[in-house]
Amino acid sequence: MAKTQTQRLGIFLALAVVMAATRIHLSLFHHDVWDASWGIFFLAGFWLRGSVRWALPLLLVESVLIDYLVISNQGISFWDHYCVSAAYWFLVPAYASLWFGGSWLAGRKLGLNAQSLGLTVAAVLVSWLACYVISNGSYYWLSNTVPQPRSIAAWFENMFDWYGFFLETTALYVALGLVVHGLVVQMSRMLGHADSSKLSR
Repeated sequence: MAKTQTQRLGIFLALAVVMAATRIHLSLFHHDVWDASWGIFFLAGFWLRGSVRWALPLLLVESVLIDYLVISNQGISFWDHYCVSAAYWFLVPAYASLWFGGSWLAGRKLGLNAQSLGLTVAAVLVSWLACYVISNGSYYWLSNTVPQPRSIAAWFENMFDWYGFFLETTALYVALGLVVHGLVVQMSRMLGHADSSKLSR
């Protein structure tokens, strides 16, 4: 579905707002909202394919700014926080892998069929796994907060401790986004069909 630049900006702003609201860890009805960042980068690649030069860098900058504001508001120096180490900058390729997974999926001819479902699941799993291995691995091997001595076995144990939460969260937000996408596409087709029917009379 072709998009105008105005539509692309609208999609970008909506995604940026959702990422900001969830990455700051706002509470709604006294329940913590899960960080949507991983799902947002995948959906951004899917919806904004072709806008990687400006949309991906802006989302990356937004994520760093949010982290800076959250950490600073805790009265902690950004560079002294346990999450910020040499590993922090590996979030750039980690998030980019999600973007390119979504972008790859957008380049396929999708429909309401088993093949499209399989492609979607594969794109999410492969890009999520790349993001998870990069982010978790860089933190384990480069962060000063991980106790010594480090080992491959301990790293794999650490990854298995957290993979379920990150996969579930990413899949949830991607699924919600793709449901919205499907509804918008169907509504657009219905409106287009209604308009063509009027013109043919």
